[in-house]
Amino acid sequence: MEYIAVALAIALSTFGPGIGQGIAASKAMEGIARQPEAAGKIQSALIISLALMEALTIYGLLIAFMLLGQIG
Repeated sequence: MEYIAVALAIALSTFGPGIGQGIAASKAMEGIARQPEAAGKIQSALIISLALMEALTIYGLLIAFMLLGQIG
């Protein structure tokens, strides 16, 4: 049962940010296509937001490792 919890922790923590990163990148490319002069500002904001979304995935991995540590 604990292994199922670990699998769910990893799956859910990667699914949400993965979808979010795809949407954010899509909207950033759309914004750059509409206003090429704002590409630098859009790119900076995109990189920061992608890093924060990636942190959510890392937190899920950390929780999975913590659950595995309690199993064995």
